[in-house]
Amino acid sequence: MDGSAGESSESGSIVSSSQSSKNGAHDDDGCPRQVSPVRIDGSRNTSPMGRVGLRNTSPSRQKVIKTKPRGLDEETIATFGKVVHPDVQMEDSIWAMLPEDLLNEILVRVPPFIIFRLRSVCKRWNSILQDSSFLKFHSQVPSHGPCLLTFWKNPHTPQCSVFSLPLKAWYRIPFTFLPQWAFWLVGSSGGLVCFSGLDGLTFKTLVCNPLTQTWRTLPSMHYNQQRQLIMVVDRIDRSFKVIATGDIYGDKSLPTEVYDSKLDRWSLHQIMPAVNLCSSKMAYCDSRLYLEALSPLGLMMYRLDTGYWEHIPAKFPRSLLDGYLVAGTQKRLFLVGRIGLYSTLQSMRIWELDHAKITWVEISRMPPKYFRALLRLSAERFECFGQDNLICFTSWNQGKGLLYDVDKKVWSWIAGCALQSYNCQVCFYEPRFDACIY
Repeated sequence: MDGSAGESSESGSIVSSSQSSKNGAHDDDGCPRQVSPVRIDGSRNTSPMGRVGLRNTSPSRQKVIKTKPRGLDEETIATFGKVVHPDVQMEDSIWAMLPEDLLNEILVRVPPFIIFRLRSVCKRWNSILQDSSFLKFHSQVPSHGPCLLTFWKNPHTPQCSVFSLPLKAWYRIPFTFLPQWAFWLVGSSGGLVCFSGLDGLTFKTLVCNPLTQTWRTLPSMHYNQQRQLIMVVDRIDRSFKVIATGDIYGDKSLPTEVYDSKLDRWSLHQIMPAVNLCSSKMAYCDSRLYLEALSPLGLMMYRLDTGYWEHIPAKFPRSLLDGYLVAGTQKRLFLVGRIGLYSTLQSMRIWELDHAKITWVEISRMPPKYFRALLRLSAERFECFGQDNLICFTSWNQGKGLLYDVDKKVWSWIAGCALQSYNCQVCFYEPRFDACIY
């Protein structure tokens, strides 16, 4: 299916007889005439009923009968259809006495980015957004839906824009509340965003909630070196974990470390039994962390419940130039990458892991028009990440964002994409006020 950003109606749409009667098609006695469906795709209607319905109905031969809507008096008819905008006076004394539970019921149904702006309305609303009763209401309503969070520094000040997929609009969120470190985006989960970086010469990790403008630094790891990290949030348990994979630092293999927010400490686990791996291309799916490995060839899987690594001998597709692991829903794991050694023959493809047969099965290909617009040169770099069976592609040079819905099999450009900076980092983000950093 060749999807596009917009939806086009199918050719041969039909105009109903009720619509034709509204256009003045009546018999001589003033009754609506039965008109056959008329096609508007330019084809000629040669049916007998079609010829009757298409006879000359010019004003000279057409009798127009004026009717009055039932149940309406003359004064109502005179103003019928006019848009009235009354100047409603809101009594401050009444709205100031609005019960707090009713106010919470209203606010939790407002898009979170609009609520974020309402903090400056008055002190009461600013305090309500931090109130436990409001957070309880907020935790019980459905999620706003997936968003894209873009982060960059301009030139040294952190900048953040969020694109709401349900609202199809961009929102700017100030990130000046974060410390002035040399940090980079790790990822997001359950309303929290994780960063790691250097405070001077010290490697640090911090977690924040952009909507509440709160953050904190995690304790130092046992082997406090620059690591590849991933964060996962458990909303039911109201906790989060950060996994530091067993990277190679110097000549020493570092063990896997896991931070638990409930214990507020890092714990040591098994050293990854892999010699050569692509630790930056990993995905977390169904309480398991997957990484691409070259030696041994296949996937390395870390089970968070046991703390041990396993090797999955799933061979990669031939001629794969660059592959990204993307986590889907219900244990689905995708592999996204380019195929082809020559630029004219390259294509972007998506595979899904068959856990039973331990093989990659191709499920989709990017249409050529999107591939050429996203990556004009064969050597251009791109990033790929996903959430809830949505896969996002971003091009470093073109500053574009492309979205693919695995379930609907629809490709669409991200409107007004803000990927203007070469150092712009992007991830999926779920805005939540009830996401706690502790």
